[in-house]
Amino acid sequence: MLSRSFVDETRKSWDGKGPRPLLTRVWYPAAAGKQSDILEPGTPFAVPRVVQGGKLSPRSRTYPLVVLSHGTGGSALQMMWLGHYLAAHGYIAAAINHHGNTGIEPPTPQGFLLVWERAKDVTVLLNKMLADPTFGPRIDRRRIGAAGFSLGGYTVIAIAGGRFSPKQFELFCHSPEQDFTCEPQPEFPQARAQFEEIKTDAAVQESLRHAEDSFRDPRVKAVFAIAPALAGGFIAESLSEIRVPAQIVVGERDTVAPPATNARRLASLIPGARLTVMPGAVGHYTFLAECTPHGRSTISICRDALGVDRAETHAWANRLALAFFESAW
Repeated sequence: MLSRSFVDETRKSWDGKGPRPLLTRVWYPAAAGKQSDILEPGTPFAVPRVVQGGKLSPRSRTYPLVVLSHGTGGSALQMMWLGHYLAAHGYIAAAINHHGNTGIEPPTPQGFLLVWERAKDVTVLLNKMLADPTFGPRIDRRRIGAAGFSLGGYTVIAIAGGRFSPKQFELFCHSPEQDFTCEPQPEFPQARAQFEEIKTDAAVQESLRHAEDSFRDPRVKAVFAIAPALAGGFIAESLSEIRVPAQIVVGERDTVAPPATNARRLASLIPGARLTVMPGAVGHYTFLAECTPHGRSTISICRDALGVDRAETHAWANRLALAFFESAW
């Protein structure tokens, strides 16, 4: 694994003090080396051990690339269960930290509510990865995909061409179909109140003017959306115009991004989209990183319903993702 402190020079950070940060974790097929832990002891999450800073394996001249997008208030490392698996099967996987909407920095209302900025992050990350002296020459540009969880699922649908309308989402949230995605999110419940205080800011107004733009990146040839959120705000016509393969995965008991108003809506409107509903009590947070015994005893999102094995769910989703991308190429 390697880390890259990329920045987007065309956008400022939300505090206006510098360029927008795009801290990225990259997993890839590595040459032989000593594996080590990457999280400090006592953290609630458990992630695989990796070879840190190792050289790219020479066994293939180029490798496919999948960009990974985390959920609300999450981080790149929360996508490691998928990124590590893809790397072990011959992929480069680059997971981005979406500025202002991560667990590794103070949250900002802009980061939580101007969600279309995430799609721009993916495009800039692709630019940076393709120009990176280590990874760029080794990426197969014909095989580039994107995968994301929750708000990351929204992000990859946007990068495929889905256009989001804040006005449509507001109407959805005042309709009988409204769901939990309309509520203040527990990761930052004060986001909307604080947004009202800064919505006249020039950078915020500029972003709002482009809310309904298309952020499609034609370099992305396939998208894998895990428990996608905010589907009620996507413009139906834009979803019907998506032409890249799309696989949507969700747990049957997801109450955060309920399948009926999110995964099923997207699958019904995106031509040829595949929908897989994990049966039983699989919920939204089952797709987060595995947790340590300490994490399960102290943090609610680490506890799954009785009979749900998070590791088994990840293994199932990993196999599905790999099979999907292999077929998409």
